[in-house]
Amino acid sequence: MSGILINLIVQALGGAAGGNAIGAVLKDLNLSPLVKNLAGALGGMGGGSILGALIPALGGAASSGIDIGALAGQLVGGGVSGAIVTAIVGMIIKKS
Repeated sequence: MSGILINLIVQALGGAAGGNAIGAVLKDLNLSPLVKNLAGALGGMGGGSILGALIPALGGAASSGIDIGALAGQLVGGGVSGAIVTAIVGMIIKKS
């Protein structure tokens, strides 16, 4: 499997976890599990890719071999950005 594909999968999983976590904390957002997972995964991939471009050490898994530290950084970065995107989507839906 390509290193870039592994990065995206890890970022999506981290984003989905972050989206579900923020959805559990902010119960007034009233998001369905599908919306939390989708918004979190998309936010995780987008935010994780941006972080990977800004912090080259996080792109280590895309180069030669798999670096556990780089994958952990991508997982955390994806989780944080997934939580942020999910919270923004929840606020937009709540205002509607």
